[in-house]
Amino acid sequence: MSTAYDYTYAQASKIIIPAHKLMLIDGRFVESASGKNFTTINPATEEVIATVAEGGEEDVNRAVAAARRAFEGPWRTMRASERGHILQRWVELIRKHADEIAEIESLDAGKPIAGVLRQDLPAAIDTLTYYAGWADKILGDVVPTRDDALTYTMREPVGVVAAIVPWNFPLMIGMWKLAPALACGCTVVMKPAELTSLSALRIGELALEAGLPPGVLNIVPGPGRVVGDALVNHPDVDKVTFTGSPGVGRGIMKGAAGNFKRISLELGGKSANVIFDDADVASASRAAASGIFFNAGQVCSAGSRVLAQESVYDEVVERITQRAKSLRMGDLLNRQTSLGPVISERQMKSILNYVDIGQQEGATLVTGGERVGERGYFISPAVFADVKHEMKISQEEIFGPVVSVIKFKDEDDAIRIANGTVFSLAAGAWSRDLGRLQRFAKRAKAGTVWLNTYGYTDVRLPWGGAGDSGLGREHGTAALENFTEPKAVWLNLAG
Repeated sequence: MSTAYDYTYAQASKIIIPAHKLMLIDGRFVESASGKNFTTINPATEEVIATVAEGGEEDVNRAVAAARRAFEGPWRTMRASERGHILQRWVELIRKHADEIAEIESLDAGKPIAGVLRQDLPAAIDTLTYYAGWADKILGDVVPTRDDALTYTMREPVGVVAAIVPWNFPLMIGMWKLAPALACGCTVVMKPAELTSLSALRIGELALEAGLPPGVLNIVPGPGRVVGDALVNHPDVDKVTFTGSPGVGRGIMKGAAGNFKRISLELGGKSANVIFDDADVASASRAAASGIFFNAGQVCSAGSRVLAQESVYDEVVERITQRAKSLRMGDLLNRQTSLGPVISERQMKSILNYVDIGQQEGATLVTGGERVGERGYFISPAVFADVKHEMKISQEEIFGPVVSVIKFKDEDDAIRIANGTVFSLAAGAWSRDLGRLQRFAKRAKAGTVWLNTYGYTDVRLPWGGAGDSGLGREHGTAALENFTEPKAVWLNLAG
């Protein structure tokens, strides 16, 4: 095995997760109408964590009806400042229970606890804090059209929002959707991923404790083909916000056309991380390894294609390979664990199949690409060299700890390769030449471009892509536009 794998420092869990979790509808935690349940497991051990009430169409109907009542009633008519105060109280409760929430997220999503405490949880708290502050600052404009009229605009909440959340960052991405929607005065029916529902249900409990009125936030776990489809097709849902695969995104666009729902989609990526020959190769290679192996490569903006200029190519391959071999797998609650499992057996098999495809295509597997251990869905991080731009492993999103290192000649060649996929979510470039970096930023087909760094996000900056990477933007003021509609008002002042 090329990667450290160690359970000898296994940490005992400090929390007790209830053996059975209910769904949240209209301010109460309830069983599903059908009485069905599903199990959620720890991807590191394959052990059952809990059973969860499995939602169906009837549950969605109840949740949407509750969200509509809350939207037309207490939430919409409440002072915006009071909505902000409730969200701030929610922030404080999440802070108070931070260790518990982090451990739930770690065990349910297969994430090393150190990464959750460094990235997922702080980002969720920051997002909720940021939008809680926006609640009473969503303003309109006075537009002086003529002297005999007062003409102005206002922004009104779009209505009932369906928030469909992925399994790779359930807590963080969930809050990316909940916080701005609620701050704008919308109500929400949230569908967490079936594989990772526990953190959503726990923060839902804290939302009620913070004073969120019944029906404002509803959480209905269950399969996407049932709960997700019911939400997308529901005539009383006004907006769908989704993060996930391009295939599901296309289905949502078709379903939303039924009543012209507003949609925002954050989908896949095959991001290029470009290392020019005048870069600090050591720093660039270290960041490139983190850019693909963080969260076991299950990141939509993962730098899964590392483009290295000819003269530094061999050095980049060697440095990334050494980083891959140094990553420690094992117990999720051990702060020294740096690489967790992938989310499921199905995902593991898909990734390993891509490793086989890469070798069949003629790429060189330098290290990794094997299942590690006899329990859990661990894969040793894989580094492919001699990758051609046209290969499947260079074009298709693998969503795992697999990096393709591709050689390029010059700046134009780098741009050609970087832009040569159907995705446009993110890109990175490394160079000491600021002019070259600026040219790259302008020419790169990407919603976010990192220069001499990789992977940072902030809720104050827009986030999203085009093509198979999605539609629209999240974060910052863009999210306020996602969840509000402008209205023009004309007041006649003539006698």
